[in-house]
Amino acid sequence: MKKSLLCAALWVAALTVKAQSDPVVMTVNGVDVTRSEFEYSFNKNNADGVIDKKTVEEYADLYAIYKMKVAAAVDARLDTLTSFKNEFAVYRNQQVLPTMTTDAEVLDEARKAYDRAKEQIGTKGLILPAHIFLRLSSKATPEEQKAVAQRADSIWQAIKQGADFAELCNKVSQDRRSAAKGGELAWIGPNQVYPEFEEAAYALQTGEVSRPVLGPDGYHIILMKGRKQLEPFEELKDQIVRQFEQQGIRDAIANQKIHSAVAGGQMTEEQYMIRRADSLSAVDSDMKYLIKEYHDGLLVYEISNRQVWEKASKDEAGLDAWFRAHKKKYAFPEPRFKGIAYHVKDQADVKAVKRCVKGLPFGQWADVLRKTFNPDSIIRIRVEQGLFKPGDSRLVDHKIFRTALDQPVEVNKDYPIDAVYGKKLKKPEDYTDVRSQVVEDLQQALEQEWVATLRQRYPVKIYEDVLKTVNRH
Repeated sequence: MKKSLLCAALWVAALTVKAQSDPVVMTVNGVDVTRSEFEYSFNKNNADGVIDKKTVEEYADLYAIYKMKVAAAVDARLDTLTSFKNEFAVYRNQQVLPTMTTDAEVLDEARKAYDRAKEQIGTKGLILPAHIFLRLSSKATPEEQKAVAQRADSIWQAIKQGADFAELCNKVSQDRRSAAKGGELAWIGPNQVYPEFEEAAYALQTGEVSRPVLGPDGYHIILMKGRKQLEPFEELKDQIVRQFEQQGIRDAIANQKIHSAVAGGQMTEEQYMIRRADSLSAVDSDMKYLIKEYHDGLLVYEISNRQVWEKASKDEAGLDAWFRAHKKKYAFPEPRFKGIAYHVKDQADVKAVKRCVKGLPFGQWADVLRKTFNPDSIIRIRVEQGLFKPGDSRLVDHKIFRTALDQPVEVNKDYPIDAVYGKKLKKPEDYTDVRSQVVEDLQQALEQEWVATLRQRYPVKIYEDVLKTVNRH
């Protein structure tokens, strides 16, 4: 009994020490935010290079709003969505997987690969061949085969008589990648190339040239440029490790460990990764808060998209209503031309285009013109539609804004007749003329309304005495 009481007392004491060393800086909807968590986020988002830096007090309010959005997302059960779980798992695993492999394990894999290569190479060693290549199709006729064979033989004869291999290679070889280097290939070992090529190459001494060798793809005239045995592992290990790293060896080792851990069916891969992440988080606060940041950030993104961003951008009626209610706010710094600049082959089509779209909503013009004038492979008109400002189109500048041309409007010989149709605007006539600005303004309004609702729904308590100790303890 005394032992149990002692353990309980020690446990309470340990919790008390931890609470004192990492006090709560705020609570949001009853959930504590420790000073270390707040500092992690504050320091990360106020690092050198950040333009809009915040004071601790300013950031505390922003972080409280962030936490309120997390609470709202959890209440909306967004964290139970399969799409969220899958996306979060990807981010979490990207952080966890690299911790599952040590440098020693990578080096061990490099050693195994070296030993396999050394065994395969054996006593034959490595060779550095160069070649002149003449391609021969497998479907070549007997006459074509004979012609390529004769050409290969004449090249070999020229080399025998003293022609420079590299110069000749650059002129006639059909392997253009190696031809630029005098035909030189990479160092190769046994069983890395066609048997016909390997047998002929390994039979050569350094400096010797082979007769034309027929392989599956054509004729090769081979020059042996060097021979050697495989270097000791210590000389190659850095190169092998670097290559393995580029090929993702660490993830491969980690995945093998995961497969081995779940092979007995006692847990799933996801359960294993959760345990691994929890274990890392218990000893590494940066890892803990980084994983939490991914988790909460995905939730905030999804609920913000639903409550603000996508909600505003897709609500055409809402955008129109917002524009009408705040019409005086929107203006052009200079006139715009809302219409089309088009090019036709036939003079009659100039008026036909205008009749086609007259009276229709501007957003329908492009589709109607395409169906009327360009319904199939026969293209009658070329059209550019938009809200033009001076400088956007030389044709619009000339015909609408009456600007002087520094050079003539370029004429398309296939569509020599140019025209414009639309209206010159001094100010926007509907929200589509300033859509991006209206969307941004509506999003800001929705954000403010949402935050006001969150403040009423989720109580926040900021402990000012603890906040003053941020980065000062």
